[in-house]
Amino acid sequence: MSNNCKVALITGAAKRIGAACARLLHAHGYNLVLHYHSSGHEACQLAAQLNGLRPGSAELVAADLLISAEVSGLAERALGLWGGLDVLVNNASLFYAGQVGEVVETDWDDLLAANLKAPFFLSQAVAPSLRQRRGCIINIVDIHAERGLLGFPVYSIAKAGLVAMTKCLAKELAPEVRVNAVAPGAILWPDNQLGGKQKAEILRKVALRRCGEVEDIAKAVGFLCDDAEYMTGQVLTVDGGRMLFS
Repeated sequence: MSNNCKVALITGAAKRIGAACARLLHAHGYNLVLHYHSSGHEACQLAAQLNGLRPGSAELVAADLLISAEVSGLAERALGLWGGLDVLVNNASLFYAGQVGEVVETDWDDLLAANLKAPFFLSQAVAPSLRQRRGCIINIVDIHAERGLLGFPVYSIAKAGLVAMTKCLAKELAPEVRVNAVAPGAILWPDNQLGGKQKAEILRKVALRRCGEVEDIAKAVGFLCDDAEYMTGQVLTVDGGRMLFS
């Protein structure tokens, strides 16, 4: 398949931030490669919705990002659908707690693989196409990459690595490819991991005193894709002022 639309690959596109990014970029005229792993039902629904708006504009690719061969396969499939890529959004993430003293090696391997290793090797695989088309990479990081989230040390380390990767690839791939990141704050609560008291304590330290929306992150991604032609190596923080407080 080929056409004149720009093409974006979004990892973890079936739900939450990934789906919001997909809807916004689709509305901006992009064709989309929607990656998913375990959320097949939601991914199919999203693709059907987008293709209903513009036939043939969204394709699904399943891959387990913890498996290197599947990361390579995802890149190959994404590049082949419309003859190349203009945008890669590394959104897929693995998030769970692990106190120091309780972390086992598989926790380390899985969290680093999902949050850092897969984004790097996926970026490397699609970089030639992005260079040719003067495209961009956007990594979804986390405000806790800077300070660390108590009880989530390996996750925080992995996201800090993704920030470092953003800056490294911005140098390595310049001037043809821009590489930036978006750091969400309190946007969506993790499933079944925070109680009401913990949520209230978090919001007390947010200047705007409310949780953000997935669309807030999608708008930042859209800006970095289409309106940030002189930005690279930057982390755009979208946190309602959370980082203003200690």
